[in-house]
Formats: sequence, C-alpha cells, structure tokens
Amino acid sequence: MDIVPAHSAQTDMSGDTAARIAAFLDAHHVMSLATCAAHGAHAANLLYARDGFALLWVSDPQTRHSADLEADPQAAATVAPDYRDFDEICGVQISGHAQRIDHASERHLARALLEARYPSLQRLADRPPIKQAYESAAFYRLVPRRMLIIDNKRGFGHKDALEFDAPDATGATACP
Repeated sequence: MDIVPAHSAQTDMSGDTAARIAAFLDAHHVMSLATCAAHGAHAANLLYARDGFALLWVSDPQTRHSADLEADPQAAATVAPDYRDFDEICGVQISGHAQRIDHASERHLARALLEARYPSLQRLADRPPIKQAYESAAFYRLVPRRMLIIDNKRGFGHKDALEFDAPDATGATACP
C-alpha cells in the first residue's frame, strides 16, 4: 500500500522533509506507541519496520496496546533517541490510524519487512519460547495522517510537517 504525503507544510528551504523523515525512521529502531481506550492512555515501546511512511510491528493481540487499538484505532507514536544536549534533539512524531493486519498477503509483507530489518527474527529455532510467541503474534500497521520531524539543530523547537490524506475505514490512504 503506497502512502504518499498529500502536501508538506514545510519551513525548510530544501523541500526534503519526506526524505529526512524516512532517513530518520530508517536510522532508528524503537517507537513509543500511544493508545487510548476507556481505561485511559497507554504507551509501549516497540520495534518497527517501515513500509513507505507506515510503521509495522508485531505484538501479542492480548497486550494492552493491541486491545486499545481494537477499541479505538487512533494512535500516535514517537521515534527519538536519547539526547543529553538539548540543542541536538531530533525526533519524529506521528499521528494516525493503527490496526491489526488481517489480510494474509499484507501479513506476509509485514513479516518479510520485519525479518529483513531484524534478522534475529529468522533465527529463533534455538529459542522455542520466543519462536512460539512470535509465531502466535499479530502484525500491526500505523498509517500516518500527520508526521512531524522536530530538529533543534535547525532552531529551538523547529518542526517540519507532512500531512497525509485521511485513511478510509480500512486504514488505506488515497494517493493524490
């Protein structure tokens, strides 16, 4: 599924916000996923792979964040390394629609992307409990509506944004 920015609300002169966001996401591995349901807000750190601008992950369907997404697919995520110097802070904020991947071909793609990014997922034969957990887990996709890259190297609180077409009921976004 191609997810293409509808437009870019950029303040940078080079017009490369999409490329900067993609490169940043490729350089990092942990996202903090935020969900909300009747019992309140929740955040969980997860390894992810990128499919265009969508983020994919694997998780036990019984975890709180997975159950929250069943109740309300609205989600937000951040990807940011740990910084000691305020002037160095750089990260990506994402808001959008997340859901379990039910279609077999999309699950196959998610598995392939995650295993390509994390080869250790392919070498679980000698770790039966983890292999069993991985094989019984579900795959999920966060389809962005908006992505911001925050980069203090460009100025205090500097933000460049990408806006995406709103997802339809299936989580797919229309290309402009």
